[in-house]
Amino acid sequence: MVPIRKGRAVMYDSDSPLEEGFEISPRFRRTIEERIARLECDAQWDEEQMALLKSSDHIRRQLRLVAAERTEALRMRIFLDRARTREPRPVISGQGTRE
Repeated sequence: MVPIRKGRAVMYDSDSPLEEGFEISPRFRRTIEERIARLECDAQWDEEQMALLKSSDHIRRQLRLVAAERTEALRMRIFLDRARTREPRPVISGQGTRE
């Protein structure tokens, strides 16, 4: 992996598929999916509220809020696209079969 500097941000150029993905639990995936849904719902609601605003400064801040919510939802979607969901471990009952 070779870091490439552009301004203040550091981007990594990687050809290895092993460096690109993450393995996450099914529970964590559901949590992230729920958060994405809330962010998108909130962004929609916040965008609808702009029709009620009078101040141009308030409208500008509201636009920034909507953009931030959508950006965060997109960032999380990209994370999930790159992540693999770990298979749940088999449940061990603790009681064996006795004959």
